[in-house]
Amino acid sequence: MIVLGIDPGLSLTGWGVISAQTRDKIIPLQYGCIRTKSAETLSERLQNINIELQKLIDTYNPEVVAIEELFFLKEAKSVAAVGQARGAIVLTVSLNKIKLFEYNPRHVKMALTGYGSADKHQMQHMVKTLLRLKEIPKPDDAADALAIAMCHVNTARTLK
Repeated sequence: MIVLGIDPGLSLTGWGVISAQTRDKIIPLQYGCIRTKSAETLSERLQNINIELQKLIDTYNPEVVAIEELFFLKEAKSVAAVGQARGAIVLTVSLNKIKLFEYNPRHVKMALTGYGSADKHQMQHMVKTLLRLKEIPKPDDAADALAIAMCHVNTARTLK
């Protein structure tokens, strides 16, 4: 199963693609970030996310997409921006008729570390260790996206 994990954001949308034959055999294929510029209009930024995500879908042909659920941040403006980026992502995935699974941050942490309040460093270290990477994926958004993809594999009922 090819899983595309996404950590949505307006400035940075992290993504990570993994191949999973079993829960114990997960291979990282690629990871990175879709970046938008603050000087662009909201419409331009959302289009950029759509275009770059479509390229990833065309390249890796994922069977499923796993995305982080929107959670409440301290600033309403941040929530709105992430929500709009997330909407563009969900629409792109939907138009490609790919199954979409949503996971809250606590669920992702539990799936990878067994501890729902794990900090960012613990999560990044687990991503590095479980995927047998030489270093922690950068930027943080890419590591988060890989964690979300791995969370799906760890909780999917179709794998053994």
